[in-house]
Amino acid sequence: MRKTIMIVDDSIVTRGEIEQLLKGTNFDVIYQCRSGEEALEAYEREKPDIVTMDIIMPGIDGIEASKRLLEHHPEAGIIIISSLVYDETHRKVQELGTNIPFVFKPIKKSYFIEALVKVSDAISKK
Repeated sequence: MRKTIMIVDDSIVTRGEIEQLLKGTNFDVIYQCRSGEEALEAYEREKPDIVTMDIIMPGIDGIEASKRLLEHHPEAGIIIISSLVYDETHRKVQELGTNIPFVFKPIKKSYFIEALVKVSDAISKK
């Protein structure tokens, strides 16, 4: 079954890279956002199955945007994608929930697809 994806990243290059990685998979990009604020607004309208969320963005960062999104939509599937590999960052992501994978930049396709499948399976069980 195909799943819909909303990409949230302030980098047009990264958004394009993610979209390219998803070509030929069972995941369709339906929307792209540049900020946490835009993501919260767009989620209400687009209702994607999975959100890929960068951490460092202007305005509301990806951790806070994910937290707010999950408060209103606990069923949301989220994957954090970032180059921030610090212990503090991992702790903050783990506080969001156990079903939220962390994919490192630069994005390795096999890890990314594995994370998408994990989140897809988790949201299918909800």
